[in-house]
Amino acid sequence: MNASTIHDPAAVQDEIIDSFGLFPEWLDRYQYLIDLGKKLTPLDGEEKTDDKLLAGCQSRVWLYLEGDADRVVIRANSDAAIVSGLIALLTQVYSGCSARQIVDTEPYFIREIGLSDHLSPTRANGLHAMLNAIKNHARSLL
Repeated sequence: MNASTIHDPAAVQDEIIDSFGLFPEWLDRYQYLIDLGKKLTPLDGEEKTDDKLLAGCQSRVWLYLEGDADRVVIRANSDAAIVSGLIALLTQVYSGCSARQIVDTEPYFIREIGLSDHLSPTRANGLHAMLNAIKNHARSLL
């Protein structure tokens, strides 16, 4: 890999923390999260198949994990606005990483931006289900 293709998940997490720091009020942070979700590249209708639905999420989440141990690409969509924003954050951090980076990188941004304290239990469970699916896939490639 040359320097331009190296994905640094810690640097991405720090950028996320800085971005959320611009919004001191949680209502504004939720809106920012929703806006991030709106920028996700949509999956084609034929890609929204039941075999790609993620278990453990109250909302419908279609998750595609592609690539190999050197580079994992994550594509996902949800039918819920805030969940789409959570997907956008996870893909920013982990898509483009090697399987080893995914396994070794803890998502500290979740705590740092306050998601741990401000997500409903069902959304928090969905976030952890997405994170577990991504990490389990990466482990399977090692």
